[in-house]
Amino acid sequence: MRLPFSTLIRLACTAAIAGAATIACSAHDELPNDRRDATTAPPAPRTAAQPVPRPRIVVLGDSLTAGLGLAREEAYPAVLQQRLNDEGLNYEVVNAGVSGDTSAGGLSRLDWALDGDVRVLVVALGGNDGLRGLAPSELKRNLAAIIERAQARGIIVVLAGMEAPPNFGREYATRYHDVYPALARQYRVTLVPFLLNGVAGSATLNQRDGIHPTRQGAQIVADNVWTSLRPIVVHSEGKSARD
Repeated sequence: MRLPFSTLIRLACTAAIAGAATIACSAHDELPNDRRDATTAPPAPRTAAQPVPRPRIVVLGDSLTAGLGLAREEAYPAVLQQRLNDEGLNYEVVNAGVSGDTSAGGLSRLDWALDGDVRVLVVALGGNDGLRGLAPSELKRNLAAIIERAQARGIIVVLAGMEAPPNFGREYATRYHDVYPALARQYRVTLVPFLLNGVAGSATLNQRDGIHPTRQGAQIVADNVWTSLRPIVVHSEGKSARD
């Protein structure tokens, strides 16, 4: 029996629709579970917990602090970090040394340097002031402003002393030297009498320029600072534990 042409068209359409539905169902069955139902998707993997920031010790200085001519890990702030680690003292040392910086430059970038949870500020500036023959009164004014602003934030200050070169005369050298102990008395801060004690003037402990310490010289500079810094951080650790 021959079917009318219109009937054949309807049958063909019906078969096509049924076939498409079958293909769609089969495809759905082959999908993984997480593609079938978004509500049953496995949770995203947890990201690693971010480490808790440690309280900071900032060393604000010039090329002596930055470690000019040395690898970053050889500069004396990095040596201080290793000392802290060895004794289990939970602090992060921030090397805020900038080559060529004067006391005025350190003051201008102080807010940036004191970013984060800073507990101690080591001020090791003035070497370039002396090399340039800048007025000791200006040096004192800039260092005083740094100390005051740090203390206003509750930060403990350690002041590292420097000496002027002899080429500007004895009077200048004396006035320059006197800035550091005077500020230490005025603001009751810990004084490292001379940052380069045991290093300055030594051909074996300084690089060819006679100014910047070698790796061994930087170890001695770290000793000079550590002698004053260690009691502060040990006391602070004990105080935090009691609190």
